Amino acid sequence: MPPQFVARRGAAPWTDRPGKLRIDRWNPQCASLRRRAGNAVPFEAEAARIATLLMLKNATPVYVVNTKSQHKRGRDTQLANIAAAKAVADVVRTTLGPRAMLKLILDAIGGVVITSDGNAILREIDVGHPAAKAMLELSRTQDEEVGDGTTSVIVLAGALLQAAEPCLEAGVHPTVIVGAYMRALQDALSELEQRCAIAVDWNDEAQLQRVLRACLGTKVAAVYRERVAAWSLAAVKLIAESSAPATTAGAGTQRPLDIKNLVRVEKIPGGDLDDSAVIRGVVLNKDIVHPQMRRRIESPRLLLLDCPLEYRKGESQLTVEVTREADWEALLQSEEAVVRQQCERIAALRPDLVITEKGISDLAAYLLMRAGISALRRVRKTDNERLVRATGARIVSRIEEASQQDIGTGAGLFEVRRLGEEYYSFIEQCTAPGACTVLLRGGSKDTLNELERNLHDALCVLRSLYGDRRVVAGGGATEMALSRALLQRSALVEGAAQWPYRQAAEALEVIPRTLAENCGTSVVRLLTRLRAEHAEAGHSNIGVDGTSGELIDMIEAGIVDAYAVKAQALKTAVESACMLLRIDDILSAVRKREGSGTATGAADATEDANPTD
Repeated sequence: MPPQFVARRGAAPWTDRPGKLRIDRWNPQCASLRRRAGNAVPFEAEAARIATLLMLKNATPVYVVNTKSQHKRGRDTQLANIAAAKAVADVVRTTLGPRAMLKLILDAIGGVVITSDGNAILREIDVGHPAAKAMLELSRTQDEEVGDGTTSVIVLAGALLQAAEPCLEAGVHPTVIVGAYMRALQDALSELEQRCAIAVDWNDEAQLQRVLRACLGTKVAAVYRERVAAWSLAAVKLIAESSAPATTAGAGTQRPLDIKNLVRVEKIPGGDLDDSAVIRGVVLNKDIVHPQMRRRIESPRLLLLDCPLEYRKGESQLTVEVTREADWEALLQSEEAVVRQQCERIAALRPDLVITEKGISDLAAYLLMRAGISALRRVRKTDNERLVRATGARIVSRIEEASQQDIGTGAGLFEVRRLGEEYYSFIEQCTAPGACTVLLRGGSKDTLNELERNLHDALCVLRSLYGDRRVVAGGGATEMALSRALLQRSALVEGAAQWPYRQAAEALEVIPRTLAENCGTSVVRLLTRLRAEHAEAGHSNIGVDGTSGELIDMIEAGIVDAYAVKAQALKTAVESACMLLRIDDILSAVRKREGSGTATGAADATEDANPTD
């Protein structure tokens, strides 16, 4: 019910009587009423307006968000996000280039990780700021998409956010900055494709070796980059030859290779690096199930199963009550008959090797040994699928349905070898291997882990080259050329967007600047000379030699990057920077329970804010 309004000469301007609001026309505190009364404004309407304002002023606030949650908004949120992104970028900045420093990280379970790989570093560290967590996802995305450039994308994203800070402080709206950044990204990708990209021949191994050496030159494995490049090239060539030569409609690019599932890296501590090799087949960390089975078979016939070689068990808990000894003997004989029947059906197919994802009972192992068949059990499903690609066999789910068409004959040798303290089964010398194994030997686990990370980057670079067979100049030459091109195009940008557009162009110089810083040269002089070189026509391939700190032609020196890696780094960095700049409000519903130090999530906070009956 609305309040009642009463006007009375000489009375108090308002009173606390319930349901009534008393306003005096002649009181000095009601000056607006007197002015409006002189203008023939109804006294009752003005009184109602003032009453409504007083009610809103004294009303009880309505809380939409839980009062215990942390809440930041406006300019402070954007500046805090920029500071968090800069902190993450500073962590990995010194790991860029051939003179990169290493990071020693103590992981959550007490292990030690020593690496210069950006993704490996950021994967192990723990951050609390939400913007910093978003930055960590950039490195993971870059690693999943192209495998390389995980450090460059973090450094570039931090530089773009830092370049936007003066624009925000000057009052430029974040939407204007985001629009300018996205326009700069489109122009940079256009310049990258038209002026910087150079086609390579997939069949020319010398060109592919140059790309791999440039990729591995910034890793810990730079000393062994010739060997690592040879291993990765041999592995990818094997996979590419067995893949269907299909192309994307209208694009002319090859279908991407499934490096993750078809190339397996097997790390075995001990031995020498020279003992490492690319196996044309599959290596399993398994031994035969019976000691009298054959340990070496030439041209084996393989049968792959994903069903157990034992009596069928109940789906749930099963209880059998036996009152007579004869019944117990009959039960055992029936189980044995099932296993014998399975082994007889397998022996009828005349395989030399049986590999199953499930278990093999002792009786089945004995019967298979008597039949001259070797067996491996409990292999991973991914290994079984790789055996399908390597040997031409087919996985059988029911032994009753197995036939001669399911037998694989593509392997040339099966042999069980002892490496270190464990036994490994080699199915190798395949005629047309659709999967392969890279066997790594080394003195310590830390060395093997870092070697595996570097090998993974090389494999992913080759996968990117197989899909998009173009390269660009490395050593910061491409970033400097794009920066100069964007600065020239900035004259065409009108309005307030021109400043953030130029800031994005100047932020690209962070890559050559970081290379110069990490190799210990004079950064200001080197960048000044680099800008002067790029100002001249035909010098767009001049970059920073990360080892000596000199300016050289990157194409002539063989320091190149895959086009897909560079384009993905630009898109990921700019899009993530735009996403963080558009955040103007941070709501944190994480709180601590009363009387305990454990944190709870947003669901608990929601329940406290909206209690149920």
